[in-house]
Amino acid sequence: MLTISAAEVDRALTFPGLVETLRAAFRDGAVQPVRHHHTVERPDGAASTLLLMPAWTDFNAGTSADGHIGVKIVTVSPDNNAVGKPAVMGLYLLLDGATGEPQALIDGQRLTQWRTACASALAASYLAREDASRLLVVGAGALSPFLAKAHSAVRPIKNIRIWNRTPANAEKVAAKLRAEGFAADAAGDLDVELGQADIVSSATITTAPLIKGVLLKPGTHVDLVGGFTPAMRESDDDAIARARVYVDTRAGATKEAGDIVQPLASGVLKPQAIVADLYELARGQKKGRQGNDEITLFKSVGAALEDLAAGIAVYRASVGQ
Repeated sequence: MLTISAAEVDRALTFPGLVETLRAAFRDGAVQPVRHHHTVERPDGAASTLLLMPAWTDFNAGTSADGHIGVKIVTVSPDNNAVGKPAVMGLYLLLDGATGEPQALIDGQRLTQWRTACASALAASYLAREDASRLLVVGAGALSPFLAKAHSAVRPIKNIRIWNRTPANAEKVAAKLRAEGFAADAAGDLDVELGQADIVSSATITTAPLIKGVLLKPGTHVDLVGGFTPAMRESDDDAIARARVYVDTRAGATKEAGDIVQPLASGVLKPQAIVADLYELARGQKKGRQGNDEITLFKSVGAALEDLAAGIAVYRASVGQ
C-alpha cells in the first residue's frame, strides 16, 4: 500500500486535468451514500465534526472494469486556528474494488482542497460568463488559493481579490498567489468588492451571510463552498432569490447546506427552482448559464464521488498508470 503525502498529491494533479476528471466522474457516476456526520463533544465545551465519506465504482453501470472503493475520514475543528492548525484534517483510503485490498493512504486534507476547488471550477465552466475576469475569494483559509487557481484554469481571470475578516490573512494568501504569477491583492470593503466581481467564491464557515444578493451585478456567478451544516450560511435570501440555483448533488445540498436548507424551509427557494446538479450538467441533461446578465449560484457541500475520482487520479499518477 502506498502512503501519499500532500506534496505528492500536488505533483500528481493539475487544475485543468482534475476538472476534466471530475467532469467524467459526474458523467459516469458512482455509488456514494450520503456522508455520515457525527458531533464529537469535548470536555472544554468545544466540539469537532467527524465526517465519513464512502464511495465506490458503480460496476452495474459498466463504467469501469478496474474499479475502486474509497472512504475519506475527515474532522472539522473550527477552533483549531487558535493553536495554529487547519480546521480540516483527514485521510483518504483507496481500496481495490474487487478484492478490497488497500492500495493507497492519501493525505485527505490536500485531496479535499484539490477536489473541492476543482468541483467549483467544473461548475463555473457551465455557469460563469465566458469572459469572467475578476474573481473575489471570500475567506483566507487553506482552501482559498486552490479556489483562485482552479477558477483561473477555466476562465480568463485577470484580477484576484482576497477578502477576510483579518486583513493580514488575506494579504498572506494574496502574496502567495502573486509569488506564483497571479495578479492578486487583499480586498478591503467586502460590499464594494461584491458589486465588482464576475465570480464570487466563498469558503467560510459563517452562520451570518456575507454574500448580499442586492449588491451583485448582473452576470455574476456565486460559488459557495464553505458551509457544510444546515446552520451555516454564506449567502442571504436576496442572493438566492436573484439567482438561478445549482448544487453539486441534490441529496447532499438539500440535507446539509444551510444556503439551500434554510431558503427551502422559508419558501424563498422552491425545490423545483434548483435548476440542476453536477450530474445533470455533466451529462447535458440540464443547461447552465442562459445569458450574460443572469446571476448564477452554485452550492457545494462536497461529494464522495469527487474524492474517489481524485484519489484514483493520484494513485494512478503515483504508480505510473
